[in-house]
Amino acid sequence: MVGVSKIVVRIKLTPSPEQATVLASTLRALNDHATWVAKVAHERGVTRNYELRKHTYRPLREAGVGSQAAQHVIKRVCDAYRTQRSNLNNGNYGLKGSARHKRIESTPIEFRADAAHPYDQRNLSFALDARTISLWTVRGRLKDVPFAGSPDQTKRLAEHKRGECDLLCRDGVWFLAVSVDVPDAPEFEPDSFLGVDLGIVNIATTSDGQVMAGRQINRYRRRQHRLRAKLQAKGTRSARRLLKKRRRREARHAKDTNHQISQRIVAVAERTGRGISLEDLRGIRGRVRQRKSQRAALHSWAFHQLGQFIAYKARLKGVPVVFVNPAHSSRECAECSYTDKANRVCQALFVCRGCGVVAHADRNASRVLARRGQDTWNAGRKSHVPPEDL
Repeated sequence: MVGVSKIVVRIKLTPSPEQATVLASTLRALNDHATWVAKVAHERGVTRNYELRKHTYRPLREAGVGSQAAQHVIKRVCDAYRTQRSNLNNGNYGLKGSARHKRIESTPIEFRADAAHPYDQRNLSFALDARTISLWTVRGRLKDVPFAGSPDQTKRLAEHKRGECDLLCRDGVWFLAVSVDVPDAPEFEPDSFLGVDLGIVNIATTSDGQVMAGRQINRYRRRQHRLRAKLQAKGTRSARRLLKKRRRREARHAKDTNHQISQRIVAVAERTGRGISLEDLRGIRGRVRQRKSQRAALHSWAFHQLGQFIAYKARLKGVPVVFVNPAHSSRECAECSYTDKANRVCQALFVCRGCGVVAHADRNASRVLARRGQDTWNAGRKSHVPPEDL
């Protein structure tokens, strides 16, 4: 059975000044209503959708919120409290009993005035030929709002089933993030696995020896850090305005770089008939202890995002992906499997104390991950051997 991947297509809306005013007032009103619903949920201790609807749906409708929009407001609040509860239970807001934990647990959730709001097919429709949308607003149905997108984006919107959309405004520019169901390609049987070692000095190193986005991207991040520090120290109005203008630039650059890296890795695996073996890095920021000077480098790159990009691009191409335990992969020899802390001489050099092999440390780790990926795949592989005749 072929699966389905949910791909987000983000198109840019180009409303007229009058249309932009209506969209802004709608987004602000819906987020104000969401903050009120969150306060009711906190006071009454009700965070389930059906129960919360009993207390808030009618007041929302009396306030002029459309039926579908009101349900989305309530669902947003429930989802927000579910996420908060998960973070509290996992210790992401400090230990239970700590000041931060108590403060977050005892304070109702508030929504920003420009926070994204979901729409669906009942209160938003597309006219793809005219490149316009029509959607519900607090001032009635707003029609003929133009949008811009690449030919690939328009093709995906036209050919695949569309789900929920998020209306959002970023730095005065309007966007619509549309969820699209794209069928996965049939997964092929890999001949072997391509190991991918993720790091800070070298963002990604494959078992083929290809090193991606190392020195250049780190130099860019250090430059951005110095520039932010300089502007923050200056403290003038123009400096704050420039900081606001540049605040998402590094995140966009990181996302674009992750897209390029993941595209190259998946293309190599598809062309050579191999699967991809990735490190399971969940919780790494909580496990790893770094000196203060190294913390910015550890926390400034989106490793999880890169892994997710590789995974979803691989599903679209039918390339198998396995996530393996990365423990001691930097200390294990890819030739003889001898593991010792002393094997890792420095960041770039690996010298095995067992067999004496000398290798690039990241490439050695990626080869170890490739072997672990093959072992993981073999352990879960269905037997293709025909049964013996009885």
